Amino acid sequence: MTDRLQIAFAQLNQMMGDLRGNADAMLAARAAQPDADLVVTCELSLIGYPPEDLVLKPSLVQAAAAELERMAQATADGGPGMLVGSVLLENGKLYNAMALLDGGKITAWTRKHELPNYGVFDEKRVFAAGPLPGPIAFRGVRLGVPICEDIWFPDVCECLAETGAEILLVPNGSPYELDKDDKRLSLAAMRVAETGLPLAYLNRVGGQDEIVFDGASFVMNPDRRLALQMPDWEERTTLTIWSRTPQGWVCEEGHKHRLDPYPEDIYHAMQFGLADYVNRNRFPGVVLGLSGGIDSALSAAVAVDALGADRVWCVMMPSRFTSKDSLDDAAECARMLGCRLDTIPIEPAIEAFRDMLAPPFADRAPDTTEENIQSRIRGLTLMALSNKFGHMLLTTGNKSEMSVGYATIYGDMAGGYSVLKDAYKTTVFALSRWRNANRPKLALGSEGPVMPERVITKPPTAELRENQTDQDSLPPYEVLDPILHGLVEEELSVADIAASGFDVETVARIERLLYIAEYKRRQSPPGVKIGVRNFGRDRRYPITNAFRTS
Repeated sequence: MTDRLQIAFAQLNQMMGDLRGNADAMLAARAAQPDADLVVTCELSLIGYPPEDLVLKPSLVQAAAAELERMAQATADGGPGMLVGSVLLENGKLYNAMALLDGGKITAWTRKHELPNYGVFDEKRVFAAGPLPGPIAFRGVRLGVPICEDIWFPDVCECLAETGAEILLVPNGSPYELDKDDKRLSLAAMRVAETGLPLAYLNRVGGQDEIVFDGASFVMNPDRRLALQMPDWEERTTLTIWSRTPQGWVCEEGHKHRLDPYPEDIYHAMQFGLADYVNRNRFPGVVLGLSGGIDSALSAAVAVDALGADRVWCVMMPSRFTSKDSLDDAAECARMLGCRLDTIPIEPAIEAFRDMLAPPFADRAPDTTEENIQSRIRGLTLMALSNKFGHMLLTTGNKSEMSVGYATIYGDMAGGYSVLKDAYKTTVFALSRWRNANRPKLALGSEGPVMPERVITKPPTAELRENQTDQDSLPPYEVLDPILHGLVEEELSVADIAASGFDVETVARIERLLYIAEYKRRQSPPGVKIGVRNFGRDRRYPITNAFRTS
């Protein structure tokens, strides 16, 4: 039995499917902590999270087993043991599991019991549920290892406490979303109060397609006070010191990092999500349309902060409806960001399409069709640049537009990724004001404002016809966004939302627009998840759907 334990928590950014690279990163974290008794890594740290159907490939499972064995052999040097997240194939069943490596071999496994099957998670599709676990013996200490979802319900921690666990080590793959920090702390406090055991919550960092992980790992002592708060958004391996007392194990107090408040947290989610998506898919950079409006200005700012100004290529594509203010604002925005800006007028293409379509359109008055042609010409132009030079096309539409279908399929919806996909227009304004006054941590962009103030204050417009503004056909965003939040995030009925003070006919119209735009959203690029119901993995509605609540 020991009365002192040194545990290192490795909050790492690991790449999906890069088994050798992930294993090497964990071994490097171990090598950097020679005084540790144990190095703890995150859920499925060897493979990446969430792996979806990738784990159904037998070759991946076999390769993971080989890498895990190599890692186990590395612990034969008498140094720290390791707790590593991987998959376990046993009796024809595949488990999300944690392996304890020590003394040159795998000494124990524990399997995830609670498999999440909601929102972005679909683990029941690929994993079998493990039994209620008991503690793992490690150098005279009984460690309870509930895996992520296992602490969202009381049963696993209760079972671990009743079977003799002394410390709860919780490896997670917990995606970022608004207000998640408070939820995690409240959850941990409940499990600590119920079991009387200290709890260490370890989370990964980095982006995986639409999901971004924010880290923010922490340790909570049996008195429910924080002993340690690791930073959000940064890779970090932190050594903690634990002592056995008459009241049980206690972690010595360490640094308590400040976590991002709103909207700084959203900006960092966008920044790191885009960086990992572009870099890991090996794009040389991004190209985007810079219109002089706030959506493209914010998208460009996030891209520069994520990738550096030299990897961001902006293109202004004016038509006869483009105002001088927009031309000036786009040029000034690019200057402030320090990125390349080219101007490619689209009027020749508009004339070509007008002549080409004149015979079949002869008896029809101009309408949104001609407006959408302009958007599609811009999308075609940007995709041509993307194809020719390899830059990924960054889409700039926001969640308010995507909700009600005010985006042109094969036009401004064209692209490979969107940082604003889950950001309502009012959030776009808040982020733009914040970035103009602050430089994000680890940003590659410069200090100071990134867009002219006029970009934030002028009325939003697509400039597809004379004197057009967004509010010609939509409620003000201060009205629209709360209605959409009620319909999308809260799944409220028209009557429920109207009861809180909104015009019932307006809410019913917005609900109709939301549903009929489903086919467009199904064809939209992936984008950073921010809230609890993003369009994509969180919210999967049928395209053909006659149900209405009005």
